[in-house]
Amino acid sequence: MAAHNDLGKLGEEMAVAFLQKEGYEILDTNWTFQKAEIDIIAKKENILAIVEVKTRSSIAFGLPQDFVSPKKIQLLVKAVDAYVNKKNLDIEVRFDIIAINNEPKKSQSAQKEDKSFVIEHLIDAFYHF
Repeated sequence: MAAHNDLGKLGEEMAVAFLQKEGYEILDTNWTFQKAEIDIIAKKENILAIVEVKTRSSIAFGLPQDFVSPKKIQLLVKAVDAYVNKKNLDIEVRFDIIAINNEPKKSQSAQKEDKSFVIEHLIDAFYHF
């Protein structure tokens, strides 16, 4: 598997752990509908959180959340509509982004860089129309 795929998988695993720690119930991960994939579908109280996870090894080219395109948003809206209908849910839907980036830290002992990730949960990151 390519290194960027490994990083993306690690990011999704960290996002699931983060959400569970925050009290979310994980209903599905990597749920697909046609060309769309929803990274995480989670529930907290009476809210269905549709979570797009963006992981970057560096923010040199922009913040992770900046890479959610309008086309991706359209696909997510279509997919969540299919999910809600398939599961016959009557619930409020919210779109979130979990942005994860590597923040290199210098180790004092060996003067080498250790990996440390920053996780930011953007609630209501975008709206569907």
